[in-house]
Amino acid sequence: MRIGPWTLPNNVLVAPMAGVTDRPYRQLCKRLGAGYAVSEMAASNPRLWESVKTSRRLNHDGEIDPVSVQIAGADPAMMAEAAAFNVSRGARIIDINMGCPVKKVCNLASGSALLRHEDLIARILDAVVAACAPLGVPVTLKTRTGWDRTSRNALRVALLAQEAGIAALTLHGRTRADLYTGEAEYDTIREVKAALRIPVVANGDIDSPEKAKAVLDYTGADAVMIGRAAQGRPWIFREVDHFLRTGAKLSPPTTAEMRDLLLEHLDDHYRFYGEHTGVRTARKHIGWYLDGLPGAEEFRARMNLIDNTAEQSRAVASWFDGLVRGQAPAPAAGPVPARLAA
Repeated sequence: MRIGPWTLPNNVLVAPMAGVTDRPYRQLCKRLGAGYAVSEMAASNPRLWESVKTSRRLNHDGEIDPVSVQIAGADPAMMAEAAAFNVSRGARIIDINMGCPVKKVCNLASGSALLRHEDLIARILDAVVAACAPLGVPVTLKTRTGWDRTSRNALRVALLAQEAGIAALTLHGRTRADLYTGEAEYDTIREVKAALRIPVVANGDIDSPEKAKAVLDYTGADAVMIGRAAQGRPWIFREVDHFLRTGAKLSPPTTAEMRDLLLEHLDDHYRFYGEHTGVRTARKHIGWYLDGLPGAEEFRARMNLIDNTAEQSRAVASWFDGLVRGQAPAPAAGPVPARLAA
């Protein structure tokens, strides 16, 4: 799959997720088989660019190209300015968020709230593409099927995007009103793919190699994007890629490999966030890795009381060592918890 001048190594992509897809997580997913990863959503408001939170989201030091930054906002000129700013900070692809359903984003008339204003969508797309084209940077769009089930307008939005010069479109198979409830539907993705010349990426409820293949076969999409199913399970990308290429399933990681991957993730996470923030933001990742493992609930309760990174890392290592000595199996793939994803 190509996005502008970039040829991706495969068609299994990481979804942007607020509070999850930071640089350490993106790097790990790429190393474990993801062909592409989009950053957490960055605000288009220039007053926020120097904040600690936004500065971290714009940190791409050592990241594997192409670096893709997702921006959100409702003002065309401000979005264009944000795109150019992020290109100056290392972005090789700009992704526009018109899919986030979270209330605090929609209340600012951005994210999926834009789906109610197709005229504004067109102006934002034109402005961002115009800002990026002279810089040789392609622009992509991530959106949903509509505001609610009575007003699905993904096809009209997709055609606007193609006309504006958007290089690729990611479509989540839910409306804004659906949030993350119920099952994603793929009929709209199929309809959009049939109508467009640009690449289309299918997103929503893709949680296994078999599901990825079924969605690609049904929709005709060029790629799949995985979000919630990769939380605590970053090896899903190599599993899906291997299955799509060979038709064979990889063995799940051993408990020892899970331990090593988590400790590596934690080490990078601590160095990125520092002591105070690192120990706290790591807790959700540890909890996700532990889902389904024997004794995880009791350990998680104790681990959440630890307030320094060294002790947290030692506790995780010791707990996994106990599992390895007991030859406890790694958890099988199961239902995906309803976690927040962008």
